[in-house]
Amino acid sequence: MQQNWAPKEITPDAVGAEPTADGLRDLLGGRFDVADGLLHEKALVFRGFGVEPASLDPILDLLLPNRLAYVQGNSPRTKVGKNVYTSTEYPAEYPISMHNELSYAHQWPARLVFFCEQAAATGGGTPIVDSAAVLEALDPEVRAAFSGGVRYTQNLHGGRGFGKSWQETFETDSRDEVETYLASTGATWEWNASGGLKLRQVRPSTTRHPVTGAEVWFNQSDQWHVAGLDGDMAQTLAQILPEDDLPQTVSFADGTPIPAEYITYVRDTAWRLAVDVPWRTGDLMVIDNVAVAHGRQSFTGPRRVLVAMSD
Repeated sequence: MQQNWAPKEITPDAVGAEPTADGLRDLLGGRFDVADGLLHEKALVFRGFGVEPASLDPILDLLLPNRLAYVQGNSPRTKVGKNVYTSTEYPAEYPISMHNELSYAHQWPARLVFFCEQAAATGGGTPIVDSAAVLEALDPEVRAAFSGGVRYTQNLHGGRGFGKSWQETFETDSRDEVETYLASTGATWEWNASGGLKLRQVRPSTTRHPVTGAEVWFNQSDQWHVAGLDGDMAQTLAQILPEDDLPQTVSFADGTPIPAEYITYVRDTAWRLAVDVPWRTGDLMVIDNVAVAHGRQSFTGPRRVLVAMSD
């Protein structure tokens, strides 16, 4: 990957702090302004503070003023604490392409924190990329094609089936709660006879950073498109199910299919511009979720990275 930009690494020696979780907590609670750091650096890596799961929660409280639930999230995760989740549970042999968390939703987190509880034996880094740089690098033809936005379609089963259930996705068993939530999002939906939910939402393909005003590439079309599927199961699903019945699909906003070559071009452009952040056990990384997209490298051996988010 081409290293055009990299996050700011913060170590105890660099900031004159104790190399402990208490030292990091004191730093974050006092003289270090995370918001200002993210505004200028877009991503921060805290390394060498010896953070462990037992000492994580008070640090997250300082980094994430209002921890959010992963409601409407499409990736498979396990909730392990107070709005703390495992990172996407996807086969280790496949990388995960660049994306801004929940960019397909009507609201998205402003800030993400990743915590490395256990680094992989090999690989498993979290690559990140400047979202404005991705937009700038795209061919004008592709940018123009996406200018009208994209339409995401989800098929969420009612308890048995491929992909995620609507209960997992919205963290509730109440249809009324789901409908109340969706009514405020601009989405359209319908329940099917088997108890599942089909959900459609049109979203812009770019957005502007709320502070800097910079326009950034901000959609997950490459992860929702058939051309972006990895793995035997994904390919088999694409062959045996009509596209409109797949767990998730994407088109241009008017329903026009997105050419496969656009999908691979966008995906490859983001990978080319990304810089890998290798993990060491105990590391934390904070990113501005609008300014920066993230992914995952393939890996071997056990790996456990947790994620939490805030508005």
